[in-house]
Amino acid sequence: MRITVICPHFAPDTAPTGEVITEIVRELKDLGHHIHVVTSLPWYRNHSVEAGWRGRLFATEKTNWGRITRIHPFISSKRTNLLARAIAFALFSLVTALAASISRRTELILTMSPPLTLAPAGWIAARRHRAPLVLNIQDVHPDAAVETGTLSDERIVSLLKRLETFSYKKADAVTVLSQDLKGRLLSRVDDESKLLVIPNFVDTERIYPAERSNSYRQELGVTDETVVLYAGNIGFSQPLELVLEAAKYFAHRDDLVFVINGNGSRRLHFEAASEEIPNVTFMDYQPNSRLNEVLAAGDIHLIPLKPGLGSISVPSKLYSILAAGRPVLASVDPGTEIDLVVTQSGAGRSVPAGDTEAFISALEALIDDPNGQVASGLNARRFAEEWLSSRSVAETYNELFFYLRDQRKGP
Repeated sequence: MRITVICPHFAPDTAPTGEVITEIVRELKDLGHHIHVVTSLPWYRNHSVEAGWRGRLFATEKTNWGRITRIHPFISSKRTNLLARAIAFALFSLVTALAASISRRTELILTMSPPLTLAPAGWIAARRHRAPLVLNIQDVHPDAAVETGTLSDERIVSLLKRLETFSYKKADAVTVLSQDLKGRLLSRVDDESKLLVIPNFVDTERIYPAERSNSYRQELGVTDETVVLYAGNIGFSQPLELVLEAAKYFAHRDDLVFVINGNGSRRLHFEAASEEIPNVTFMDYQPNSRLNEVLAAGDIHLIPLKPGLGSISVPSKLYSILAAGRPVLASVDPGTEIDLVVTQSGAGRSVPAGDTEAFISALEALIDDPNGQVASGLNARRFAEEWLSSRSVAETYNELFFYLRDQRKGP
């Protein structure tokens, strides 16, 4: 089948959603599909187009499974104001729609959101090719932006909600990552049957349990200390105040190091807030080739989300941590996907979002129980191998694609 994939990031870009869609494409290639990926020039790491890709509006490349069209993201900084970011997303989506529409005839369009503006781009391309549209929802927008406080203008929220409703209506199928997300969207779709749960996955061959003593820990300047690691975006969804409060609580212990690895709109804020906390270290995003090394270096991994976000977002880093065989401490809404995965798999502990006292207490229990850390890590890896393989997820997409294509053709 000829498939067009519209996504905000793709390898070698380092965004977590880019890693997800890159692996989906690789698996779909192995299933015999010819794929055209329409995405952005790599820009996620520093929120500006990376060296080697600058000075061009777009770039194209052929692959052994199809081709990639990369388009300038029209955004230069994550700290750009909201209006400028909205204009950038709109421009990127408009050019993306054009690139996907003028390509060779395709039989199906797969579009990722956010940004929500890519959904209309997918619809335009689907209309042009008379092909079914599958909308893959990684985070529910505008809910996530409203919950984090980054969006409060009621007129803009109303506009985005109309765009969201339009997108779900025009899609032939809407895939979400968890039952939580499905439940949230049930009242927003025109046909409940088009809502499907297909979780993200992890490449358990590329990400695997490895020795904790590695060059990343050497760069941190640690040896036998316990490394408590947060690796990911540093934005409004991630209440890293919890991490800093925990670091203050454990400041008297010289056997602990708290590491925050990543970039984002709130990094400078948290760096300033941690100036008087000696056991906190900030590290920049690492190349994708070092992902397994970074994960292995952490003895305990943290996944904090603000209250209300647990049913909106399932961070893909959770699956990577599980595949790396490391224990997890999550601070999320009870009963949501992350909470259930962590607790039912035995991969670590989960406490209610925003409960600093419970977070510190659970972290202390993990730190002082090295045998428990090992057991949680083994449970994490076992769960990843049994439930999160990329091949099984790709095969689910494959079945959906053929069903929609055949349904469109009719008897």
